[in-house]
Amino acid sequence: MKILRVLWGVLVTLAVLAIFGSVVVLSWLFASGGMAKVTAWYLFQLVPPVLGLVTLILVIVRIAVRKRVTFPAGIVGGIAILAMLPALLMVFPVTYPASLATMTPAATIRLPANIPLKVGWGGDDVKVNAHAFVPDQRWAYDLLAEPFGKGEKLEDYGIYGVPVVAPAAGEIVAAHDGEPDRKPGVVSNDYKTPLGNYVVIRLPTKTFLIIAHLKPGSVLVKAGDHVEEGQAIAACGNSGNTSEPHIHIHHQRQDPRAYPVNFAEGLPLYFRDHDGPAMPAGGYKMENGEVVFLGPTVRHVGK
Repeated sequence: MKILRVLWGVLVTLAVLAIFGSVVVLSWLFASGGMAKVTAWYLFQLVPPVLGLVTLILVIVRIAVRKRVTFPAGIVGGIAILAMLPALLMVFPVTYPASLATMTPAATIRLPANIPLKVGWGGDDVKVNAHAFVPDQRWAYDLLAEPFGKGEKLEDYGIYGVPVVAPAAGEIVAAHDGEPDRKPGVVSNDYKTPLGNYVVIRLPTKTFLIIAHLKPGSVLVKAGDHVEEGQAIAACGNSGNTSEPHIHIHHQRQDPRAYPVNFAEGLPLYFRDHDGPAMPAGGYKMENGEVVFLGPTVRHVGK
């Protein structure tokens, strides 16, 4: 029994040291900024919780063997439970900690269509912008048009098939077509090709605009093309990971050809030449069983 107690003590000590060590390393990475911060954001939700779970199992086994709870076991169990808490972020997302003031360069662009657009998601907080939990889409937008939120046919949605225009001049570095439209009204859970059909524009700042969920067969540009602001580039569809037709757009630092979706530094994105705020906020509420979008309707009023 003495050998078992020593063995348990060694294992628990190593587990606790691993928890504290991982927190220290991940905190340092997070404070380093850049892609180290993005990496740490995801690892915080995985590494300490796994180590905490292992530690908690050791404590439970020890308590079961001794048939009593000792003070050291209670302390170690508490540490283990605390280490598991970051896993809750996978269920209850919070805003990725990035500041409008420090994340540069920002991009200020025109709206990506010439019709009135409803802001479904947008803004600086996860309460009004579900994307804000994910680093690369920290300031992303989902834009819709009436009618929305109902119908089993794609044509029932006002945004479907609407021409999408280049929100800014730049170089097309990637353009993908051929993904099918998904059934509207249900989440497609397309994690293999989450962007669906998309266009990526490299801005003069050497940062990237990603415009996604385009209609199959509608993409008018290819890699290497130069586009002018307002030039037609595709049509709105419902391809990729989506629940209804909409235009998704976000701004990131890293080239998406080299970094996968959800793994890049998102950068601020503002609109100009329209009849609304520079960074319109979205969000929704349920009213009589129906989704009511809370964001403003905005329309391009420039040239």
